[in-house]
Amino acid sequence: MKNLLAIEDLSAAEIESLVSHAAALKQQRKASPQALAGQLWALIFNKSSTRTRVSFEAGIRELGGQVMFLSGTDIQLGRGEPIKDTARVMGRMVDGAIIRTFAQQDVVDFATYSGLPTINALTDEEHPCQILADLLTIRERLGGWKDKRVCFLGDGDCNVARSWIWAAAKLGFDLVIGSPAPFQPAASFMASVPPGAVQVIDDPVAAVTGADVIYTDVWVSMGKEDEAADRLATLKPWQINDKLLRHADPAAVVMHCLPAYRGKEITEEALEAHAAVIFDQAENRLHAQKAILVELAARK
Repeated sequence: MKNLLAIEDLSAAEIESLVSHAAALKQQRKASPQALAGQLWALIFNKSSTRTRVSFEAGIRELGGQVMFLSGTDIQLGRGEPIKDTARVMGRMVDGAIIRTFAQQDVVDFATYSGLPTINALTDEEHPCQILADLLTIRERLGGWKDKRVCFLGDGDCNVARSWIWAAAKLGFDLVIGSPAPFQPAASFMASVPPGAVQVIDDPVAAVTGADVIYTDVWVSMGKEDEAADRLATLKPWQINDKLLRHADPAAVVMHCLPAYRGKEITEEALEAHAAVIFDQAENRLHAQKAILVELAARK
């Protein structure tokens, strides 16, 4: 693995190895291997962030490296410089790059032209680091994902849902995308996914029935603010709340990749009832990303 650009690019063995390594790094956090000693990594963020920035900065430092944060307004990308030119400059000056941006092709092009180990910290197409942290959380709470049923509720055509679909395709667990018709995964995307990798259900009660994991994400992602009113109205029946959860197994794990907008995709009561899992999930971003960084440093 030279880069971490998409769950789609990983094999089942690579995913399992990264999750296992993340679990080990979590156990030995106070004695983290200094795999990035003497290295400088750049964080290039065209989208704002809390968990992604904090977890990557902390992880790089815990692994002995140094970190340089660059927002879109700090560098010439914000003024229209082609990504390939930025990449060829930075490839001569830093040891690796972590990019949070809009277009998936930008992280692909950066990796190609920079020659640097490159990590996708979120694009409109995929959020691979989040799913690796989520799989670690499921392993901790349920012992693993084999024979488990994961239900993703809400906008089934978002980046997190797509990464979940690829994870199910690689690892073979049951995945249900519970979404109303306008928010179901695009046919063009599903055409690239192995048949049978995911079940799409347009009824929230049916979607959560039998699920071991019930998962949601924000309904109005960055760049979708103009659609907020329509999105909130259409997705309202898909809210995680006490009424919906009565149809689920009482032992089901509720997850949210945060930030959470209480009263929209999840109620205050439901979030707080499952806060222990949700904030373990947030912490696990750090450990999953450290595993990625160690793997890429070893291949550099």
